[in-house]
Amino acid sequence: MTDTIVPDGPVPDGPVPDGIVPDGKDWTWVLDEACPECGLDTRGVAPAEVGDRVRAALPGYRAALAAPGAARRPDPATWSALEYGCHVRDVFRIFDERLALMLRAEDPEFANWDQDVTAREDRYDLQDPAVVAAELVEAGERIAASWDAVRPDQWDRPARRGDGSVFTVATLSRYFLHDVEHHLHDLGVAPR
Repeated sequence: MTDTIVPDGPVPDGPVPDGIVPDGKDWTWVLDEACPECGLDTRGVAPAEVGDRVRAALPGYRAALAAPGAARRPDPATWSALEYGCHVRDVFRIFDERLALMLRAEDPEFANWDQDVTAREDRYDLQDPAVVAAELVEAGERIAASWDAVRPDQWDRPARRGDGSVFTVATLSRYFLHDVEHHLHDLGVAPR
């Protein structure tokens, strides 16, 4: 599993009881170099493209969630398509909130979000793939429209994450897009 949001607090060594090893990496490096796993080089992505690229990713997620066995993990340490779908749905929602905060507040600090805790507490593994697909598409369309609505004079507005990472609206859009397209790669689905 590859996640792009740094967990809040210490990351345990080795698998947790459900078999998933929390990802404690700081993925902000994807703003400065291509991802060797999925191949996306965010430096070549214009922020104004992000809304369209989100929309282009939605059919891949919908197909993965509709596939037989979407709730089955390929192995105990890898999320199922259902769990990835729940995570991406929540990424869409969280980043839509973060973008709105950046556009209305001066240099805000984002609340921490631990996606591994959310996955366990919200029981991603037990959710209905059809419901998750509908929620993911709805949240994806919403954030795509939010990216589309960013004015040229707003791309440089700053914000901070609790770990000290600094973003502008433009760099947040690229960081976010990597998460969306990387998880398609994790599912074996090509974006666009």
